Amino acid sequence: MKKLTYKDAGVDIDAGNEAVRRIKPAVESTRRPEMLTGIGGFGGLFAVPEHYRQPVLVSGTDGVGTKLQVAFMTGIHNTIGIDAVAMCVNDILVQGAEPLFFLDYLAVGKLDPSRVADIVEGVAEGCRQAGCALTGGETAEMPGFYKPDEYDIAGFAVGAVERDEIVDGSTVAPGDVVIGLPSTGLHSNGYSLARKVFFDVCGHSVDDYVDVLGRTVGEVLLEPTRIYVLPVLELMRWVKIKAMAHITGGGLLENIPRAVPSGLQVVLKKGSWPVPPLFELLQQSGGIEDTEMYRTFNMGVGFVIIVDRASAGSAMERLQELSENAYVIGEITSGGEGVVLEA
Repeated sequence: MKKLTYKDAGVDIDAGNEAVRRIKPAVESTRRPEMLTGIGGFGGLFAVPEHYRQPVLVSGTDGVGTKLQVAFMTGIHNTIGIDAVAMCVNDILVQGAEPLFFLDYLAVGKLDPSRVADIVEGVAEGCRQAGCALTGGETAEMPGFYKPDEYDIAGFAVGAVERDEIVDGSTVAPGDVVIGLPSTGLHSNGYSLARKVFFDVCGHSVDDYVDVLGRTVGEVLLEPTRIYVLPVLELMRWVKIKAMAHITGGGLLENIPRAVPSGLQVVLKKGSWPVPPLFELLQQSGGIEDTEMYRTFNMGVGFVIIVDRASAGSAMERLQELSENAYVIGEITSGGEGVVLEA
């Protein structure tokens, strides 16, 4: 009888070691002075930056969803890690937190060191864009659970904010102004519906070039989620921000109300920001109603900032100096709840 090994069961320890060797330069590129350990330990040590007086830690976790299917279809894996970082750091940014460090969990059907290196390079690029350190992660080879060419990725971010600078929306009041920062596309939400429209309804492949979009379907759908950390943290130094919202699953209709107290309504003015052709194409091709579009997709606005009316001009001016194409997209009113879309 043959003596079985772990490799015979589908888990290649040597491939895992090779993957770790390949990703070390990417991880090292995200190093911050507060990192006290390198890759390979059982845990990552990270000192709270000394400039904080009363630091409050803010944590968040998320995944990439069915956008992964597009990565599988195209064979392009070096951007999906940016999405994993973005979904987490943008979430903790909502509370005013500076992302400090990030960890990832990667589960694969068959461990391909080259593909793992591509994925983690994307994670490292996301961390560089967010200014946070990649302190570690886990790569799990799970044959029989995932198909050989498939994987899943989740991320975990930890940030810090001064206790007296937490952004919690508690002071939002009628008359406050809603500012929208543009998205780079679908980001990482609504992909089950987007894939149904592009691949099932329209019959496209990922390699099909779409004239109105100026790119292939695969290129459009793999556009990484935008990371808003650096410009928003800079804006916070100049303007008092009352509330923020990361426009993820649930779109504009579901996410902005999470940032404001009950009894207040968010009135958004349609046409006050440019809706990218991608969303118009999805709506027309899929015959999707307006309400469904606005509660599924970000519609071109990936992050929302709420300030009082007196600060709105200063906020817009500072965002322009930061090369941000920001838009005043609405206001806060009393006498209702949720989001109202006005023509």
